Amino acid sequence: MSTEPAPSLFDAGWYRHARRRESPHFDARPPGSQVELVVLHGISLPAGVFGTEHVDALFMGRLDTGVHREFAALEGLRVSAHFVVRRDGALWQYVSCDQRAWHAGVSRFGARQRCNDFSVGIELEGCDDVAYERAQYESLGALLGALLQAYPIRAIAGHSDIAPGRKTDPGPHFDWSFVRRASALPRAALPPFA
Repeated sequence: MSTEPAPSLFDAGWYRHARRRESPHFDARPPGSQVELVVLHGISLPAGVFGTEHVDALFMGRLDTGVHREFAALEGLRVSAHFVVRRDGALWQYVSCDQRAWHAGVSRFGARQRCNDFSVGIELEGCDDVAYERAQYESLGALLGALLQAYPIRAIAGHSDIAPGRKTDPGPHFDWSFVRRASALPRAALPPFA
């Protein structure tokens, strides 16, 4: 029986089981900040359309805003997330977990503002009107387990929880009971309805 520790699933904040895409939209976390929160989002471009490369293009700073009328409002937007879970469960990573991705915007968790400073953002390809896929939950569960082992995460919230009135994702079809089971965090560490 080996006494060597298991190899880390992260290398400089990059998850070994994700396709690595390096977004230019990130910066350093403030000194002394650590990852204590996971924020779950839902995203599709255009809204309700899945399987396009538009989300990837947005996070990579290459979205052609002229290809769809909905995209005009995204002109010049600099946004990213740490991870995207596609409908088939494929996992892509855009920013190292050790860096600050720009996913939460104006936000508050408890008494703390600026959630980007102390969170990891996970985007699930989806929208408020459609249930997420089983493959997405399987990938999300594995990722949450790895994050909880590697970082001092104390809570998981939806974008709607940290930006109420401004955001609605991951939406009413998101299965919070899955997150409760997969994370094994205390009930108080999840949204009240989870």
